[in-house]
Amino acid sequence: MTPLRYSINSSTSKGWGIFMQQFVIGSMRVSTGVPGFDELTNGGLIQDRLYIISGPPGSGKTTFCSHFATQGVGLGEKTLFVTLHETQEELTDDMGNYSFGFERTLDSSNFRFLNLHSEIDDQTLIEFGRGGGVTQRLTSLIDSNNIDRVIIDSMILLDYFFSDASEEVTGFLTELKQTDATVLLISEMTDPSSYSDEHYLSHGVIFLHNFLEGGKMKRGIQVIKMRGTDIDTDIRKVSFSEDGLQVHPEQKVES
Repeated sequence: MTPLRYSINSSTSKGWGIFMQQFVIGSMRVSTGVPGFDELTNGGLIQDRLYIISGPPGSGKTTFCSHFATQGVGLGEKTLFVTLHETQEELTDDMGNYSFGFERTLDSSNFRFLNLHSEIDDQTLIEFGRGGGVTQRLTSLIDSNNIDRVIIDSMILLDYFFSDASEEVTGFLTELKQTDATVLLISEMTDPSSYSDEHYLSHGVIFLHNFLEGGKMKRGIQVIKMRGTDIDTDIRKVSFSEDGLQVHPEQKVES
């Protein structure tokens, strides 16, 4: 069979661009499981892409990602939670105060917790090869187990493993983007206008705000970047309750 060939010239390039934009916007999306958030991104995150979850300490980054993990497991998706500085017991204690079901997620066969600082979990990665460092071994674990969702907590992990932070982080993020998983990478960041390598390399950046105003704590969430999605970058109100993190898409926050 003779393959179809297309010639895109100046008269058709505009139409092609519109078609590709509509194609991307119509791509499969995954729900974050965070009440109210998916309304800000046309129904969720585009599948199999890399997203950065940034914000200062205590702003809700880990809670956001725990919602994401719980939603995935509830849909029968294989989910991997990778950390360096927190044990499974500590995470259970922190998220156990909420009623969105994270404790049940931990007991699911579709959920895997990986602490790279512990000897047992270091052995887990060694099973997937001794060469290529943590990048190759982690991506091999993701691919060989058909992992659908990945949470990496946090960028501190990369500073621990990589001596040449800039070059090796670029390689790490590039390889993560090649996996067939939707990845959330937590980044400690206090200034939403101060970008680093991971923000430029990712498909999307979500910033959680946490600041004092008039003696009261104000919380918000802002989608700073989201390729293939129409966003407005306004800050929306965020609240915490026994149900976890709640985004109020109809309420804007003035910073």
